[in-house]
Amino acid sequence: MSGAGARRRAGAPLVIGLVNNMPDGALQATERQFEQLLHAAAPVGGVSLRYLSLPEVPRGEHARAHMRGRYAHIDRLPAAGLDGLIVTGAEPHTARLDEEPYWASLAKVVDWSVDAQTPVVWSCLAAHAAVLRLDGIERRRLAEKRTGVFQCMPARPHPLLLGAPHPILAPHSRLNELAEGDLAVAGYEILTRSPEAGVDAFIKPGPALTLFFQGHPEYAPETLQREYLRDVGRYLRGERDAHPAIPHGYFDPATEAALQALADRGRGGRSAERLADYARAAMAASPKATWLPWAVSVYRMWLRHAAERKTGAAPLAAGAGAP
Repeated sequence: MSGAGARRRAGAPLVIGLVNNMPDGALQATERQFEQLLHAAAPVGGVSLRYLSLPEVPRGEHARAHMRGRYAHIDRLPAAGLDGLIVTGAEPHTARLDEEPYWASLAKVVDWSVDAQTPVVWSCLAAHAAVLRLDGIERRRLAEKRTGVFQCMPARPHPLLLGAPHPILAPHSRLNELAEGDLAVAGYEILTRSPEAGVDAFIKPGPALTLFFQGHPEYAPETLQREYLRDVGRYLRGERDAHPAIPHGYFDPATEAALQALADRGRGGRSAERLADYARAAMAASPKATWLPWAVSVYRMWLRHAAERKTGAAPLAAGAGAP
């Protein structure tokens, strides 16, 4: 059997690329989150992950040491032999995405995905960047950070939603949003939405399934907790103007009440020493990944599409409704 034929045989591992743009503090946690999620959602044969990086994303020495020999330069993308690609968000440093130092490299990834017709997942900020590059759709700044676990509903039938839980719970953590009307005008199809969080997941119809998340179904149980304490620390040190909102629908009522009391007392003055009080209150909780059934379900269907394209089977329709 030829090398190409062996690679296409049913049951061979899917080769999935992960362009990990998360900052140093979340770099390895993001690796673990996607490794665990893809393992849980993988078809027969499993998944083999290939890590790639944008050279312009700033890295400290510890992160560079971890990435050395593990991550490939984004220029290796065309030769990586990928069956699918996942691109994460990054911490924004400028008001406009096309002014970020990594914009040129990220734009090349978007262009490659279109030319290669490879199934792609664009996560959070990466989703915002992709629609800006593809269709010039600008994201909009929110009045405050949208953070928490939100109940979402299907917007239309689609094979990606087969087996989805009811209700769909999705974690979000973002400062910007894409307006549903802007997406609809450009031909995107909304899959899930929330009255509080807006658009959750959407697709761009085409030969290969291009899936966009404004949320983070890959998050670990403690991720929103860690991000909240990070933002509180920034507030207490005077690095941000407003006290961060407590993540919606995430902490148990007693923990939320304790954190709200600390926030109410702290708005009159700031001291970095008070972060320990927040940490004690938050760490007393044991958040559960209530969104995991949705994460596994939607990634399982996306991986099924990638597997069908790889083996030459009739693929999961990228733009068709559920039967």
